[in-house]
Amino acid sequence: MTFRSILLVGGLVVGSFQTLWAENLLLPTPSISLRDTTKKAPENWFNLDGTTDKTRGVSTEKAYQTILKNRTAKPIIVAVIDSGVDIAHEDLKDNLWINAKEIPNNGIDDDKNGYIDDIYGWNFIGGKDGKNVSNDTYEMTRLYVSLKKKYEGKGESGLSAEQQAEQKQYLKIKDAFEKKTTQIRQQLAGYKNFQTSFMKAKKLISAYLDTDDITIDDLKEIDSSDERIRSAAGALGYALENNITEEKLNEGIKYFEGQIQYGYNTDFDPRTIVGDNYEDLTEKGYGNNDVAGKGADAKHGTHVAGIIAANRSNGLGMMGVANNVKIMSLRAVPDGDERDKDIANAIRYAVDNGAKIINMSFGKSYSPHKKTVDEAMQYAESKGVLLIHAAGNDGKNLDEEENYPNKTTKSGVVVGSWVEVGASSWGDEKNFVGDFSNYGKKSVDLFAPGVDIYSTIPEQKYENNSGTSMAAPVTSGVAATILSYFPDLSAAQLKEVLMKSVVRYPKTKVNKPGATEEDKEPMIEFEKLSVSGGLVNLYEAAKLAEVMSKKIKKK
Repeated sequence: MTFRSILLVGGLVVGSFQTLWAENLLLPTPSISLRDTTKKAPENWFNLDGTTDKTRGVSTEKAYQTILKNRTAKPIIVAVIDSGVDIAHEDLKDNLWINAKEIPNNGIDDDKNGYIDDIYGWNFIGGKDGKNVSNDTYEMTRLYVSLKKKYEGKGESGLSAEQQAEQKQYLKIKDAFEKKTTQIRQQLAGYKNFQTSFMKAKKLISAYLDTDDITIDDLKEIDSSDERIRSAAGALGYALENNITEEKLNEGIKYFEGQIQYGYNTDFDPRTIVGDNYEDLTEKGYGNNDVAGKGADAKHGTHVAGIIAANRSNGLGMMGVANNVKIMSLRAVPDGDERDKDIANAIRYAVDNGAKIINMSFGKSYSPHKKTVDEAMQYAESKGVLLIHAAGNDGKNLDEEENYPNKTTKSGVVVGSWVEVGASSWGDEKNFVGDFSNYGKKSVDLFAPGVDIYSTIPEQKYENNSGTSMAAPVTSGVAATILSYFPDLSAAQLKEVLMKSVVRYPKTKVNKPGATEEDKEPMIEFEKLSVSGGLVNLYEAAKLAEVMSKKIKKK
């Protein structure tokens, strides 16, 4: 699934309130948050400098004004495997990869790469008739359906050892699936019940105060003997204090209804739209050239692309990290879980068509065809391509829990050109990293800004979003900038530069992602959250790359 932008939402869950976060996914946040949500992030904060600007960005502006000022840059192609990119956006249209070997819209595969009219990239979740997949099921649902046909109601008798292992997997998935669907239905009912109570309370208090513009102070002034008024004021006061609005309640209801209608619906299968032989993992050429999709499909991918490469010199909207990048759009991630076959093909397409960096802001809990994705990742590594992946937004330790894709193949080989990225924030020690961010001293390589990131969305718009989905493209932007100015670096050397140049905060205790009320200590040393123990930084990376590049040229 795409790690979509995180929105703070108040929600009723099984009869009691808890804060929820969403990327368009409304997954539960940690039970506790140390962040002061009343404070706003500094403008353009992810590009700022910790010393000069007193903000822990990646020192983009400082790097351009100093080390990179008098250097020339070579254009770098960055592939964005995502939900789609709005190629008409004012801040992106000048920084798109264009396949010069292909003649637009002539219905011929001019460059004979297996894809017809692939001008800006390719859409692996579209059909030849122009239709597109917007929603898909989760991998858990797909596995539940396929394994149920094999093992429902069957004992172990007559099964091979391999089948017995698969049957055990089915029973585990069945249990998880049934618990999840029950939870989703309870959450939907909770949202609807509170929405009804909320609207009644709002109507009653509005009439009592003779105003629709109700504030916390107004509610504190209410002194009524009517129990209905006191109760309504209490409910409305709680909603205002927790930023619960009618809009957010509607958003929550829409989300949970979508989960039931699409994500966990065992009868829903949009793959017929694509029209491929889904069992043939070697197949390519399916899909279409619509790299944006319809409507809101491209929102996540457009936001990601803007962070990397929004025009830095046109005075519009915002500035991306990299100033000499061409974005290749590869649409392979629906609202739901991406499919391994599509991701593997997207990686290979990116490599074969000149991308030197691939941004992957998506992930899931199951990967039935991991070997196919692993092989594509190793192919990218063999061709000198850097793979940058968002660590995910579950607030969990990836050293202990699985998240796919990841840098370790099924056979135990570590892909050396893989960078796993967690999300940092802009505040003090209690708001140092994203509460939602996954982490891991062995599994996550470094952290990058991923909270309250302002970037492009479709239809010439912009908005703030949060998630490791935003941290990955910040890192991709840094990597692309370094490679554009120091093109003699290999993928392995580029990763080395990123890792060795991070800004570290030794012994600094920060808010622990995923902390719960049971945690005796909700703070943790920042250096324990990743392999490098630091935050990616363009200025420091440029300094190190300059030294490295000189050594390479002397050989």
